[in-house]
Amino acid sequence: MPLNIDWKQILLHLFNFVLLFAILFFLLYKPVKKFMDKRMQYYKDMDDDANKKLEDAEEMKKAYEEKLSAADEEIAGKKRDADMLVEKEREEAIKRAEKEAGEILVKARADGEAEKKKIIDGAQAEIVDMVAEACKKAVSADPSAAMDGFLSAANEDKDE
Repeated sequence: MPLNIDWKQILLHLFNFVLLFAILFFLLYKPVKKFMDKRMQYYKDMDDDANKKLEDAEEMKKAYEEKLSAADEEIAGKKRDADMLVEKEREEAIKRAEKEAGEILVKARADGEAEKKKIIDGAQAEIVDMVAEACKKAVSADPSAAMDGFLSAANEDKDE
């Protein structure tokens, strides 16, 4: 044979190769495959866990949004109630103020009428006194002295 290769050597090398392949398969491939499968499972579990946490977070977000919406509605309702209460109190205050203003106006008119009557009564009394004095002086003996007295009395009243 050329190159000194016979069939026995080829078969022996082939047998060694198969034996080496089998040993390497059991020693290297299976542990590496087992490690890779374990690693793949680990990352798959992490992914599943992350997806579960994401779903839980989305559910919590939805629940919080619903609670927030309910709280907003409750706040709006309380604001409406407070606005209505403020409006009612404002209207009551306006009514009280109008009532007080009316009472003050009635009292002021009554006081004004009383003051007017007092002034008129006082003026009438003064007029009566002046007329009486004028009549006395007119009946007196000296008409010019009576006229001077009347004019001086009128000037005194005018100065007051």
